[in-house]
Amino acid sequence: MGAIARRESGWPFPDLLELLESPMMGLRSSAELIRIEDYVDRDRDRYVVRAELPGIDPDKDVDITLTNGVLEIRAQKTQETRERHRSEFHYGALYRSLMLPPGVREDDVQAMYKDGVLEVSVGLETEQRAEGRKIPIQRQAEEERSETETGQ
Repeated sequence: MGAIARRESGWPFPDLLELLESPMMGLRSSAELIRIEDYVDRDRDRYVVRAELPGIDPDKDVDITLTNGVLEIRAQKTQETRERHRSEFHYGALYRSLMLPPGVREDDVQAMYKDGVLEVSVGLETEQRAEGRKIPIQRQAEEERSETETGQ
């Protein structure tokens, strides 16, 4: 497994940002946030997102979309417990979206569900792109500088 790389959001406290997006703060819908971890697996050249979704049927209750570099995971949980003289049920919507890093191949996405964990992996470009190019600095010739200073 590759090294875990936390994406820099520019926000000094990324966990605080997740708290502000929680339903209790009123900035999001009533859907609960799905807990995730994300990392780059250099061995397989893939960006991996793992989401906690215990007790979910991935065939019926999970929807994954990838649009313009944004991965969205939506799930519906339903749990019912029946005992002799009582029954109890829990249900609700789960949601998470995250911006994928530059260099992912949106046409190469795989998803697997095992032991309550959904793993979505996206292929990475294997070709290294240049971060930028160096700009050479030209020097003004000595005689041009003296003409400019004297005003001729």
